[in-house]
Amino acid sequence: MSKMMKIILIGFVIYLGITALILAVYQADPDNMSWQERETFNLKQIGRLDLGIPKEEVIRLLGSPDISEAKAINSGEELLILFYRTHHVKSDGITTRDECTPLLFKNGSLIAWGADAYEDYQDF
Repeated sequence: MSKMMKIILIGFVIYLGITALILAVYQADPDNMSWQERETFNLKQIGRLDLGIPKEEVIRLLGSPDISEAKAINSGEELLILFYRTHHVKSDGITTRDECTPLLFKNGSLIAWGADAYEDYQDF
């Protein structure tokens, strides 16, 4: 093998090593994203959610919600709805509910998400 091929091979191996290290260590921080990046990130993460996961896990994955509401119902249970921006509606610099996907929690566990989740929350 020629000297030039060895240099190219070593350079390629170093490149692969650095790329693997970055992919293994890097975690996206939603708080440091533009609103466009955040919408895409939120959509992908919400698509990976499972019913029953705790609120703390959702906040760890998605970061702080854009909007939140909570209430206690007669049975002593707590309802919480977290809104995460997922689609652009109006360029006014304000995130509104119609630009978000709602996630509904009952006693700290995810029970629903999507447009119907907010309707369910209002019906309780």
